[in-house]
Amino acid sequence: MNSPDLITFGETMALFMPAEDKGLERAGQLVQGFGGAESNVAIGVARLGGSAGWFGSLGADPFGTMIYKTLRGEGVDVSRASMVEGESTGLMFRERIAGRTSVHYYRRHSAASKMQPDYLDEAYIRGSKLLHVTGITAALSSNCLDTLHRSIEIAKSAGVKISFDPNLRLKLWTIEEARAVLLPMAAEADYFLPGWDELQLLYDTDNLDLVLEKLSALKAVCIIKGVGEKTIVLEKGVRIEVPFFPAREVVDTVGAGDAFCAGFLYSILKGQSAREAVEVASINGSLAVQMKGDWEALPVWSTVEQELGNKAWVER
Repeated sequence: MNSPDLITFGETMALFMPAEDKGLERAGQLVQGFGGAESNVAIGVARLGGSAGWFGSLGADPFGTMIYKTLRGEGVDVSRASMVEGESTGLMFRERIAGRTSVHYYRRHSAASKMQPDYLDEAYIRGSKLLHVTGITAALSSNCLDTLHRSIEIAKSAGVKISFDPNLRLKLWTIEEARAVLLPMAAEADYFLPGWDELQLLYDTDNLDLVLEKLSALKAVCIIKGVGEKTIVLEKGVRIEVPFFPAREVVDTVGAGDAFCAGFLYSILKGQSAREAVEVASINGSLAVQMKGDWEALPVWSTVEQELGNKAWVER
């Protein structure tokens, strides 16, 4: 079979949240779902009409089955995903108290954390156009980091473009450990998609000019999210500022960065410029925060297109 245009891999976890706005301690009921930065991006690209594949190791348990079937139902190619007998799918529990979201992870020794470089299907990666990876996979285990490095080597040798979102998670490692891994990885990427808050931690400064100077030394097209009310595009030393697309109502910001990445990468694959891709990405992120869920609110292309064209919404 042909590889999808975009492929990505990593850990996707079963997710449980209180059915009402209560803390987990007092919740009478929990709602089941799932989430993972990479699978969120794959769903987002597929919903826009793009060709996307996700792979990773899931436990051969009800949670892994739920994730696998839902991704497949969303049009994501999961032909290289595996469900491993005797291993567990990672779990996360999310609660929102006093306006703050907290996430509790149960992922140690999960099936995903045991991925090895020989798990990779080299032909599958070589046949794609773009490999999207995140720093979360790098932080899961040393063997996951080896797997991530190997995937990048395979992609580079085949001329496949590499997209890298650092997705800095300080519950997984220290900032010193993260810097040592993520900054060299950014130097390998063709598209680097950090948030401004992440860059301040990675470069240990809040001086924007200094950070932009460091990013200018990279070969990547750098897309810096969340610099005030704008996104900065830095490409071959040229800096462009793109205003955020405003959300009519903010309901849930979880997954907004993944929605942004999905819109950007879909547009790049369609041949658009980085600036044009950021405009689509901004709309995608804006629409995603107007409903609850990690990926459930990701829009289809017709909805994004309507916002691009500023068309009137016909309700009836």
